[in-house]
Amino acid sequence: MSASDDLRPRPQLPAGAPESSLGLLIAAVAGLALVALCDAFSLVAGLRLRAAIDADGGFVTAPRQELEAAASLYETAGRYQVIVYLPAAILFVVWFFRMRRNTGLLAPDRFRNGPGWAIGAWLIPLVNLWMPYRIALDMWGAATPLPAGGERYRARTWPVNLWWGLFAFSVLFNRYAGTKYDKAETLTEVRDAVVQYMAADVLHIVAAAAAVHFAVRLTAMQRSKAVQGPYGPAVAKDTTP
Repeated sequence: MSASDDLRPRPQLPAGAPESSLGLLIAAVAGLALVALCDAFSLVAGLRLRAAIDADGGFVTAPRQELEAAASLYETAGRYQVIVYLPAAILFVVWFFRMRRNTGLLAPDRFRNGPGWAIGAWLIPLVNLWMPYRIALDMWGAATPLPAGGERYRARTWPVNLWWGLFAFSVLFNRYAGTKYDKAETLTEVRDAVVQYMAADVLHIVAAAAAVHFAVRLTAMQRSKAVQGPYGPAVAKDTTP
């Protein structure tokens, strides 16, 4: 004889059941994709500006008209990046806050700070370099199903670590590249600063992809745990003698 039974408790969701964050997830992912697209445009414009500076057989000389056109395109790409970044950041932070509320309903004991910090942590200088990461780790742990049979609790957090590491490093490196670009006076200095900016653009694109992966995974985990309960799907046990 065989039977399937799950003896672990599967409590119903509390009265304040998590609201759907799918719409916000789609908006946040679209914003991140647009940011990555603008970064790719800036990367292409940077390549063109560098080529214009090095146009004469590797020497740092360039026809004035071609150089001005390349520099104008590069500045335009930079303006697009600034215009797109703010609304994309707002969408992501709103999604982040919604996920903090939703995961807080699933496991309120796993959080060290209140839901309001899911917004405030991004706005305080220096604090915004580490506190959003701590909140993200808490959300990841709250959305992770508990292990069965009294096993030790484990939550693979590499998506959180990858996203935050790339994001923090890209922001800091971008500021460094911006300082070098603003201080550049010769064509050689401009070229070197543009190369650094191009590296920052590549980091931004990879960080945006990591952010999308983190957001999609966390949302899926939260929805799954809300539906299936704290231990995930029931596992059939064969009791055939």
